[in-house]
Amino acid sequence: MKKFAMAALGGTLAGVLATTQIAGPLLAQDAAKSGNVYEQLDLFGDIFERIRAQYVEEVDAGELIEAAIDGMLTSLDPHSSYLSPDDAAQMRVQTRGEFGGLGIEVTQEEGFVKVVSPIDGTPADEAGVEAGDFITHVDGESVLGLSLDEAVTMMRGPVGSEILITIVREGEPEPFDVAIIRDTIKLTAVRTRTEGDTVVLRVTTFNDQTYANLEAGFKERVEEAGGMDAINGIVIDLRNNPGGLLTQAIRVSDAFLNEGEIVSTRGREIQDGERFNATEGDLADGKPIVVLINGGSASASEIVAGALQDHRRAIVVGTKSFGKGSVQTVMPLRSDGAMRLTTARYYTPSGRSIQALGVSPDIVVEQPRSPVDAAAEEEEETTRRPSRSEADLRGSLNNDSLTDDEIEQIQADRAKAEAAAALREEDYQLAYAIDILKGLSAIGGQD
Repeated sequence: MKKFAMAALGGTLAGVLATTQIAGPLLAQDAAKSGNVYEQLDLFGDIFERIRAQYVEEVDAGELIEAAIDGMLTSLDPHSSYLSPDDAAQMRVQTRGEFGGLGIEVTQEEGFVKVVSPIDGTPADEAGVEAGDFITHVDGESVLGLSLDEAVTMMRGPVGSEILITIVREGEPEPFDVAIIRDTIKLTAVRTRTEGDTVVLRVTTFNDQTYANLEAGFKERVEEAGGMDAINGIVIDLRNNPGGLLTQAIRVSDAFLNEGEIVSTRGREIQDGERFNATEGDLADGKPIVVLINGGSASASEIVAGALQDHRRAIVVGTKSFGKGSVQTVMPLRSDGAMRLTTARYYTPSGRSIQALGVSPDIVVEQPRSPVDAAAEEEEETTRRPSRSEADLRGSLNNDSLTDDEIEQIQADRAKAEAAAALREEDYQLAYAIDILKGLSAIGGQD
């Protein structure tokens, strides 16, 4: 059966006596368990027929069986579920990077839908949905008591249609409604840019496009900067990245490692375990790396962060990650449906599982909340005085100790510093990561 790994292990005589003494009872127990299983299946059949015959309204037998299958799977853990033929087809489209919806990765907690992370540039992201939000109602209907797939189905709809979700957010005294227009979600798996001398790789998801996007974007930025010697390091931004394909997480990690284990998976049986190792070749030629994570970084993101952290290839900055340390395998079923089943846990190179614990950053940096008091901001703006310096004074003397080229260099450096200060206002965590790389570069440049 074809499987798709998501993306995202006394003496001989005494032994003979022990076997003789316990083999009989064990066989009896197995027979009793088998009998109980068949009795339970008979019970299921009885209930199924009673529902078909006596329920107050006529029910569709196929939908009833699908609901029973999904209930069996969702009772195992929050990530196992049944995928109807339509859901399975949509999942295959999603892993290719284009699908319809709101643009959020969700899980289930205490009966409500919890947002793992909004995806960059999607309707949910633009509407202000945040990682950690709880969705309690969809178009006024409560999702409490529904399975995760049922809740997700409620949020689906035609592209261009509006949906109203009710959100409970930590720090907010009351639930509030958010209106979102459904759209076709076209994921750009990796967005790249330069900030000063630093290449920033913003990885939003791990789908079929991720590694190819990362490699092409990184090489393009390095070429624009004037070669590898012109950059001081790399920031891999995995914040609010909900994960995806395990294979892509391995390739991204391998891109910056020359050797060693990337991740291992361990199933119920020893023989089901796998270990994935890095191959020679570092895309960044040993340049320092800072990885940014937060509570919305999950699954495949945590594999990358954990691998680079354990190998001391990167400094991990931000806040604790989500903590999804399990591997789901999607198994095709008859009638074009599929079963998403948790089949293994994954472990970082040091042998640690991050399940429910997350990856802890080397340097904890909280992202300050943007100011919401517009009146206070306006008052501050009106009372702020323009800064003045010696150079602004009429008749001030020129600096006669520097050449024109040296003055231009100082002015260019000052402009970079001012740009970095502006970035702190926009994205404090990213600015902090870039400052770390500047410090590492300065130390590395000393004799």
